[in-house]
Amino acid sequence: TEDPQRKLVLLKYVDGNYTNYMQERARFHVVDFSLEILNTSREDRQLHEYIVSKGPEEKVWQIQLEVYEPVSHPSIQVLGWALANGSCAITLNCTAERGDNVSYSWGSQDTSTLGLCSHNGSLLHLSYPLQNASIACACTASNPVSSRVVAFNSSKCSYEQGGKCPQLPTRLFPASQSPLVLCRR
Repeated sequence: TEDPQRKLVLLKYVDGNYTNYMQERARFHVVDFSLEILNTSREDRQLHEYIVSKGPEEKVWQIQLEVYEPVSHPSIQVLGWALANGSCAITLNCTAERGDNVSYSWGSQDTSTLGLCSHNGSLLHLSYPLQNASIACACTASNPVSSRVVAFNSSKCSYEQGGKCPQLPTRLFPASQSPLVLCRR
């Protein structure tokens, strides 16, 4: 014979009364019949069933619970740069150390640089004329439960003499963490 399928019952509601079998893990709200799972962790990411029985009939809904770690503050790394035809071409990489199912997008609040900064994905290839003193792009790292933004501003590092690309940061940290900008020489 096959092994019987075992299920862990969190809560049972019968004729206006309910029994919460996992009081430290779940809270039942009678007003809207919702069940709140407390202190979720990745182990709670599984299929749950909601069963309603009336006489010989039973209705079963299956609900896949997803648990996401929030996105940590992202940082921007300069992967490379080059001077070509009076423009500085920079490749930026935006990454968050923690978070599940993180997606990245680039943009700008400045309408004059919006086209330069618009991109989906962690990498941004940015090319701008050297006479532009300041190009500001922002990277947003997000997932279904959180979103964090970090900005890159080309004016944070000064231009080298002789018309070369600006000294570029090796890593930019969010302003809330540190005002420090490290520049390559």
